[in-house]
Formats: sequence, C-alpha cells, structure tokens
Amino acid sequence: MRRRKFIALVGGAVVAVPIARAQQLARIPRLGVLLYSTPQADPQIKFVLQGLRDLGYLEGRNIAIEYRFAEGKPERLSELAAELALLKPDVIVAIGGDVAPVAKRATQTIPLVFVSSADPEQLGLVASLRRPGGNATGITLLQDALATKRLELLKEMAPRISKVAFVTNPDHPDNEAREARRAALALGVDLLSLEVRNTGDFERAFRAIIEARADSLYVVSSRHTVLNTPAIVGFAISNRLPLAGGWGDWAKAGGLLAYGPNVGDMAQLAASYVDRILKGAKPSELPVEQPTKFELVINLKTAKELGLEIPANMLARADAVVE
Repeated sequence: MRRRKFIALVGGAVVAVPIARAQQLARIPRLGVLLYSTPQADPQIKFVLQGLRDLGYLEGRNIAIEYRFAEGKPERLSELAAELALLKPDVIVAIGGDVAPVAKRATQTIPLVFVSSADPEQLGLVASLRRPGGNATGITLLQDALATKRLELLKEMAPRISKVAFVTNPDHPDNEAREARRAALALGVDLLSLEVRNTGDFERAFRAIIEARADSLYVVSSRHTVLNTPAIVGFAISNRLPLAGGWGDWAKAGGLLAYGPNVGDMAQLAASYVDRILKGAKPSELPVEQPTKFELVINLKTAKELGLEIPANMLARADAVVE
C-alpha cells in the first residue's frame, strides 16, 4: 500500500507540474483602458489599439482588455478608475489630460501609460519628462515651440493682423499662453487672452472678441475646445477672422491653418510603451515621448474668402491643403 501510494503521489506530481505550467503559459496579459467618452467615440483609442495590433497583440488571443468609460461624464471617472485598479491589470492606459490624473490617484503601483495634450509634469503624472520616477509614463502632444510657430504662421499668412484673440482653457495645464505672449511681443501683435472652462463661456468670449475688435483667433487645443470646434470655427468664419489651431481638425473644419503633431501617430506610440512594460520595462525609467514631427494644414478656400494670398512657398511647405 505504501509503495502504491508513493507511486500514485509521484505520478500525481508529474501530472500536476505540466498542468500548472500550462496554466501559467496560458495566462495572457490584461490591459485596463480608462476613457472620457466611449471606445467607439474616443478619437485616440483606436490608434492605440492599432499600434498594439501592429506589435502582434490581438484582443482575446494574446491580450485581454478591460474598458471603463465615463460616457462624457467626468464625475464618473474616479469610480471607474478605482474599478480598474481593483482588477489589477498588468497595465492601465488612460487617454486625456483630464483622465490620466484620475487613474494616477487610483493606483501608484500598477503601470500607467497615458496620452495627454496637457503637461504631464504640471498634472503631477511624472517628476520630469526625462525621468518620470513613478508608475506613469507615456505621450504628450505638447512642445513649447509650437505656440511661437503657430503665431508666426498666422502672421505670415495674414500680415495685417494686430490683435490676436487667444482662446484657452485654464484647466488644461500647458505652457502655450506663456510662449504665445513671448511670440506676440516679438511679432508686434497684441494678445487678448480669453479663458473658456465650459460651454457657456464661449458666448462671453465671442462677445469680448467683438468688443475688443480682435482681428484674428488662436485656439489652444484641449478636449474642451476641440469638442466645440464647430462653434468656434463658425464664429471665426462669420466674423471673417483668420483662425490658427493646433491638434484637431481646425483647418479641415474651416479655420485658416492648423499646425501641430499628428495625433494618430502619437497615440500609436503609446502601444510601444505598453509592449515594453509587459516585457519588463519600468515606467519610472521610460521618458515621456514628445512630438518631433509636425503637420501644417492650410485651408485655401478660407484664405480666399478672407482675401488672403497665401505665398506659393508656404503652400509648398504644407502637408495638406484644403480647397
């Protein structure tokens, strides 16, 4: 009996080891995704997922994805972030400068990859762009020099402008206002700063622009301003104001120009961070990626309606021209 029991135990152990190993091998990494809107409506998550597919990650086959989305209700984000943290995914992806800090507050241990148009340092996501130092790293669409370049392009296309209405959301931490003031001084134009925190602020801002007789418009891209693109561009068109915008479809929607990073390309880079973390890299040691390639889009139809003659060399520099 003792011998048979011994053999049975040994046999059981031999069987158990491969089963345990197979179960371990069968485990696939889990990715948590926190969104402001929905997976269908968010303009950036599709690029992150495409980046993952390009790296060989297929949902349901070798990666599992848990979504939590606020459906445009920011008050829900904290609860949703807490739910994701309780699931203990291998990595959390948070899209948006208004979303990532909520995810960061929910966990300081689960690796967090963000895509943000706001400043990660000012948001408290990282200690510095080069050395994040905590559990978060990712992509920022910010580059300080962009503010100067946009104003220069606006002045080059519309040389007669002298007072630029600068529309920004103060709840969107960035250095664009500071850099724009410096550029305006160098270009000899006045900057009329207008803050918009909610939809109701736009009517007030529009009245202020008319009363101040501003002759052009610069819009700082944020989730709030981009969501209100039709209203802002419609105001610019009806009042014959040349408009310059950053990321987002400002020129395609009817603004004079847009200059900034390709948001889709930047969002896809977030997938490489997920991949590297899943392979053992530490978020604290992965520098935050800033854009290095920028696209100039010119709306030639709008320029003609404003009576502006766009120089041929500038059209040749454009990455896209809307006619």
